[in-house]
Amino acid sequence: MDVARRDLRGRLLRRRAAASLVGAVLVTGALGVELTGRGGQFSAALDAALVWILLLTIALQGVSLLARTEAWNVRVRATGATVTRRVLFRAAGLGYLVSLLNGSLGVAVRIASLRHAAPQTSPPVPALLAAEVPIISVGVMLTAAFSFTLIAAFGAPWWAPVIAVVVALTVMAGLRHVADTRHVGLWNGLAVMHRGRGRMIAFVLLGIGAQVARNWLVFRGIGVHVSIFDAIALLIAIFTIGQLPIGPSLGAAAAVLILGSHGVATAAAAGVLLTATATIGSLCYASWAVGDRLIARQRPIPREAALAPSLP
Repeated sequence: MDVARRDLRGRLLRRRAAASLVGAVLVTGALGVELTGRGGQFSAALDAALVWILLLTIALQGVSLLARTEAWNVRVRATGATVTRRVLFRAAGLGYLVSLLNGSLGVAVRIASLRHAAPQTSPPVPALLAAEVPIISVGVMLTAAFSFTLIAAFGAPWWAPVIAVVVALTVMAGLRHVADTRHVGLWNGLAVMHRGRGRMIAFVLLGIGAQVARNWLVFRGIGVHVSIFDAIALLIAIFTIGQLPIGPSLGAAAAVLILGSHGVATAAAAGVLLTATATIGSLCYASWAVGDRLIARQRPIPREAALAPSLP
């Protein structure tokens, strides 16, 4: 049964990866058609980016990833798990790198890595999957709260954000009720809704703030004067469109969709820079995770731990 389950998960992961690659090719092709005749503008926008701004953007990506990982740590700890922070951070480093290709695939890799590294001290897979729900609900809540930034981009009615906030609050209240009444198995993953919720939200806000700053800096760095609200709208678009399997082309597609009024070529260039700096930041994090895991394997096992299995 376990072998069949693993095979099924493997097939599903491969299908998601393939879908992301196909989606990325299609979106990149569409952007290429849109940029036809604008190659000079695109190159000029890329050349205008200052090195120090790109380095700061990479650093902000690192801050966002660390904040998101700490938010995951809070959720996992709320279930009663005793896995060490270091092991959890290693698993997150690999998962967030894969998330650049596909978000759900990244979650699967992150959870699988944690379970492989700490099967005895980490929650079971169902609880880990359920632990993703609270942070998604916080993301949806924040998206609803700032959805007014999308009114100008899409011509949405003024009351749409109000409805979005009401729906998000209702969902949050429902999750809190479930977390208070059910505590076993799958539902244990929602424990953070009544234990550690404030810390989780604080780290989520830190991560989101770093991402908004990245968006604002990159556009400012290439000479486009966007507002903080524009940067928030772009982040909301990335979060929403990111649910589709379009892989690394997400940044450019979202930038053109939300801020294309500043120039399609310029917006696409900013999206490419956002993707490139996010990739470098994620690679740095993943490199640490792999390196730290290799170093941990080479550390000598304490004599007492080595003799423990043979003691009566």
